[in-house]
Amino acid sequence: MRRALEDYYRDGKPPWDSGVTPPELVALVEGSGALMPGQALELGCGTGTNAVYLARKGWRVAAVDLVDRAVRQAREKAAAAGVDVPVVCGDATRLDEVGLPGPYDLFFDLSCYCGIPPHRRDAYAAGLTERAVPGARLLMFGYGPGAFDDTFSGVTADELRSRFTGWHLADVTPGTNAVPTFWFTLHRAAAT
Repeated sequence: MRRALEDYYRDGKPPWDSGVTPPELVALVEGSGALMPGQALELGCGTGTNAVYLARKGWRVAAVDLVDRAVRQAREKAAAAGVDVPVVCGDATRLDEVGLPGPYDLFFDLSCYCGIPPHRRDAYAAGLTERAVPGARLLMFGYGPGAFDDTFSGVTADELRSRFTGWHLADVTPGTNAVPTFWFTLHRAAAT
């Protein structure tokens, strides 16, 4: 998987990197009932478009991506925007190894999780859960199963419900892509 991602960045602009912050994230940050700025972690940040957006909106943002070239571009984008966004190169399923301890109020994932092999997805969910404040949000965009010619890509609501224990799947909104896609919103259980 890493090699395929590196190839996209080496060959030019990856198809998922539009340079435009998705309206779903904008609505969460600026819409009615907008979240108060806090600590945010972007998983699979690519060239940093969304991390920079969040930082400009008052969030303290950290970001991680698996591809070194993407991390360098994200750091350059943050510097050019004049925002402080620590961007680390690492595996979103191994957050203990990348030095992003949190805690976080918001997690943003634009098709990172759905490309993780199933045997590593529990580690991803556990890493977020360990770093989530009570009431934290996870906004995740994912491709549905069968969107690609492989045996593991894709994510379903049922899978998220079973893997993210201590979280509530609050919303599933179909995407507008030619293949099945979804926006998932999860809430971490509040402290009792």
